[in-house]
Amino acid sequence: MKFESIKENARKKWRRLQDNNRPVIFIGTATCGRSAGALAVLDALKTDEAISSYQIIETGCLGPCYAEPLVMVKKPGRPLLAFGKVKPRIAVRLVREFINDDKVDNGFVLGTVGTEQIDGVNKLFDLPVLKPQVRRILRNCGFIDPGNIDHYIANNGYSGLQKALGVTPEYVIDTVKAAGLRGRGGAGFPTWKKWKTARDAANEQVITNNEPRAFIICNADEGDPGAFMNRSLLEGDPHSVLEGMLIAGYTIGAEEGYIYCRAEYPLALARVQTALEQMRGLNLLGENILGADFSFDIKIKEGAGAFVCGEETALIASIEGKRGMPVPRPPFPAQAGLWNKPTVINNVETFANAALLLKHGPDWFAEYGPEKSRGTKTFSLAGKIQYPGLIEVPLGITLKEIIFDIGGGPADDKKFKAVQTGGPSGGCLSSDMLDLPIDYDSLVEAGSMMGSGGLVVMDEDTCMVDVARFFLEFTQKESCGKCVPCRLGTKAMLDLLSKITRGEGEEEDLTFLKEMGAAVQKGSLCGLGKTAPNPVLSTFRYFEDEYAEHVRENKCTGKTCKSMITYYIIEDSCNGCTVCKKMCPQEAIIGASKEVHTIMQEKCIQCNICFEYCKFEAIEVN
Repeated sequence: MKFESIKENARKKWRRLQDNNRPVIFIGTATCGRSAGALAVLDALKTDEAISSYQIIETGCLGPCYAEPLVMVKKPGRPLLAFGKVKPRIAVRLVREFINDDKVDNGFVLGTVGTEQIDGVNKLFDLPVLKPQVRRILRNCGFIDPGNIDHYIANNGYSGLQKALGVTPEYVIDTVKAAGLRGRGGAGFPTWKKWKTARDAANEQVITNNEPRAFIICNADEGDPGAFMNRSLLEGDPHSVLEGMLIAGYTIGAEEGYIYCRAEYPLALARVQTALEQMRGLNLLGENILGADFSFDIKIKEGAGAFVCGEETALIASIEGKRGMPVPRPPFPAQAGLWNKPTVINNVETFANAALLLKHGPDWFAEYGPEKSRGTKTFSLAGKIQYPGLIEVPLGITLKEIIFDIGGGPADDKKFKAVQTGGPSGGCLSSDMLDLPIDYDSLVEAGSMMGSGGLVVMDEDTCMVDVARFFLEFTQKESCGKCVPCRLGTKAMLDLLSKITRGEGEEEDLTFLKEMGAAVQKGSLCGLGKTAPNPVLSTFRYFEDEYAEHVRENKCTGKTCKSMITYYIIEDSCNGCTVCKKMCPQEAIIGASKEVHTIMQEKCIQCNICFEYCKFEAIEVN
């Protein structure tokens, strides 16, 4: 069947879904939704006698993770209505009332989607958390069934591939270059350069025994704490990534591709596997794809969760069945990578962008972003923020716009203190940097990096020295140990940070930390080691006073480092209710009922339980 016929069939099915004279229910069952109870909601809807006859569609993450579980209802003649934070029984009631009586419970309504409107109900994309966003990569997430290829094709899916197959590989490279697409997984290397290098190297290959000329690898390892952009895209719209891989394969002359995804992402892996099977059934994988002189197949490689395998050469070693350890470069993977063949390794989001820009053209892609950082970028907004979730914004937007306009600022009316960008390899930026535009070069100049797109917000109760210790502990454990600067340098730095947070730091420790950080950056073999000191050096840059307080005053402003804080009971506020005494796991609180209590400091382990349970604000932390 020709692709035009496939598209028309898919569009007919999609129109029937949209114009259905029967209600359609969409429920987000990505990982974030499931963790909030979406599967129980799904089961309740499917087993309800009145609702089970309607079409119920599972989707990926819409983005506002704080509002999960999220259910949307399309009633004939009415706009798509989104409900958030629903429990099973509530979901059944809301759906029934809207479908049967046109009743809307505003206590759970997020908004409507589409041109039609419901009186008294705002549009979903007018919400502060969604209005500033530009959804390109995430355009389908939350609105299509990721397990149904017809949904993707009906929304112009694989049009980019179709266009690419009608032009030369050189034209594709020129298009990607004109768009200004930079790699979305780390340092932002120009995508066209990597593709051209690989194509040139592939053309120089002398091929025997039908061996592959080159390879495409999608890096979906995503090991940063607090990052979930790649996982969410694979769960919500896997074909957008696979289409980009096909375009890259055609461009460099590759016949095989791999998706390297950590085994801790079972739902993403399952949805990718389903997508691959559907593609084979429609001649979108295999021999002579869409009738062109282009054959390509994709395999899945499950990673064991090693952070270092996010580095290109370590990832390649893992696919080859070796221990995931980096090797010196050059040659770069684009010249000699997987099984010594030219190999393009790009991030999940990079491939999804490639499919879009081939479909719409470079001018469309470059409508957003500064000259050297074109397009949009997805971020996972996490930490101490009111509205955590998955977002997509134009590059060049400021940190302030993301944290306060989209994220609503820190939770519980706390004061903003810092934001970490780029994961453990990135840095922590202070409130003085809120007006910083988010682009590749500006973040590097500020002592951080884009990374894959994690944003972790911290409030006034955060100890930045402990934050640096936490992220350095992560990278130190994840070090493969191959090179001395990373293996020993990060361990020495971690020991010093632990010493400081225990209240045992000395003045010379601060100087040594900075010197060691610079040495590890310069001497490490791969990107993990070269960026491991970033959280330490960036916190020194913006929060050096906190390091000084820890060492010189034995004081932790964030009241996090246990050896530096003491819990007291305020006599004038304590009424002897005994709640703190009963909850204390160490039996460190003494005092009779209705009498002022006392904390025995020699027993106290600074667990904070007494502070959390006291309703009279009678616990003081110094």
